[in-house]
Amino acid sequence: MDIIYLTDLRIDTVIGVYDWERNIKQTLILDLEIGTDIQKAGETDDLLYTVNYADVAERVVEFIEASRFKLIESVAERVANIILDEFDAPWVRIKINKKGAVPIVRDVGVIIERRQTP
Repeated sequence: MDIIYLTDLRIDTVIGVYDWERNIKQTLILDLEIGTDIQKAGETDDLLYTVNYADVAERVVEFIEASRFKLIESVAERVANIILDEFDAPWVRIKINKKGAVPIVRDVGVIIERRQTP
C-alpha cells in the first residue's frame, strides 16, 4: 500500500465544548495519510490514477470551515468518511492537533485510522 500525505493543513473553525469556544474560531492542524495504490499513476504519469491531494485539501478545508463540532473526534470521523467515500481510498490515518487546548501541554489531539468496509 502506498501513501499520499498532507502535513500541517491548518483550518480555522468553531470547535469546542465550552461556551466561550462556541463564539470564536480556533485553528485545527491536520496531518492526513491516505493509503492507495499509486503504481499506475507513476507508470503513466496520469493524475487519473491517483488521489488528487489538492482536491482532498480543498474538500477537507471546505468541510471543516463550515462545521461547528464540539469534539475533534467528530471532525476526525467525518473527514475519514469523506476521504474513504469521496476519494475511494481504502485506508486513511488522520491526526488532528488542537494546539493550545490544554495550556500546560504543547499539543493535544487525536489520531485515527479507518479502512473501507468490505
